[in-house]
Amino acid sequence: MTALIEVDGLAKHYPQRGASVRAVDGVSFAVAGRETLGLVGESGCGKSTVGRAVLRLVEPTAGRVRFDGVEVLEQPPRAMRALRRHMQIIFQDPYSSLNPRLTVAQTLEEPLLVHGAPTRAERREAVAEALALVGLKPEHRDRFPHEFSGGQRQRVGIARALILRPRFVVADEAVSALDVSVQAQILNLLHDLQERLGLSMLFISHDLGVIRYVCRRVAVMYLGRIVEIGPVDEILSHPQHPYTQLLLSAVPSLDPGRRHRHRVPVGELPSPLDPPAGCRFHTRCPHRMPACSRQDPVLHGVAPGHAVACHLHGAPAGTASEEERTAPTREVRS
Repeated sequence: MTALIEVDGLAKHYPQRGASVRAVDGVSFAVAGRETLGLVGESGCGKSTVGRAVLRLVEPTAGRVRFDGVEVLEQPPRAMRALRRHMQIIFQDPYSSLNPRLTVAQTLEEPLLVHGAPTRAERREAVAEALALVGLKPEHRDRFPHEFSGGQRQRVGIARALILRPRFVVADEAVSALDVSVQAQILNLLHDLQERLGLSMLFISHDLGVIRYVCRRVAVMYLGRIVEIGPVDEILSHPQHPYTQLLLSAVPSLDPGRRHRHRVPVGELPSPLDPPAGCRFHTRCPHRMPACSRQDPVLHGVAPGHAVACHLHGAPAGTASEEERTAPTREVRS
């Protein structure tokens, strides 16, 4: 399939006291038309920064972003504003992302005014269509954000993102602030809207169950880099990177007859101010070997459409010692 979004070597570094926080450090991926790519990783890995950098809500330090062949990072302000109507975002917190002083109608009319909806009647009709699209009633248009539940507020956020009929949407932890029952409603809504509108999405989440339900492919991030990417079912059934394996071991089993073993990596997440040399996961990896601390692994294919950045797969000559391969991980049984 033809890629709608192509990201190559994306980086975002934040200067801090003579150093630099490498929030995102060389991320590459593509999203095809009508495809949802999941982006998963623990808190602080840089996944939300990736979504914002792709849309230029934060300016990337380096890299390239192409939307339908257009170089996004090279666009001057006026051209970038025109491009934004095709690239929108659903924020994580449905309350803080809405202006408490604006009614729903005013919130939804704002992007129409920015992008030149010509008449009041046309704006009113577009607001009514957007409300119906996300399952809200016409009388909701004159209410303020505090008058809604969390799920209803997120529907307003989705309506605002879709009112311009974009082709690409970043969903940044779009259901993490909601109750489980409401999450299911919003996920079903997003799935239906994607089919109906032909959307492409970058779906950012820390919940592997949500990723499995929503996405066709998934990219796993660790400390600013993608360490594994491929089809959802393939990666969740046959994870190749040790970090992905540890993430999956943290998902509790629903089988009451099976004792769940949660493998916890040794040590704390390294600071993005001073990431480890070589593989960034090697300080916590149960399979580390000498090459891991010296050479930074690159993504390479291990199966059709499945790539991993790990020396265990296509590693240079030399194998790990028994001591290095059995570096301890702590098991938590539940």
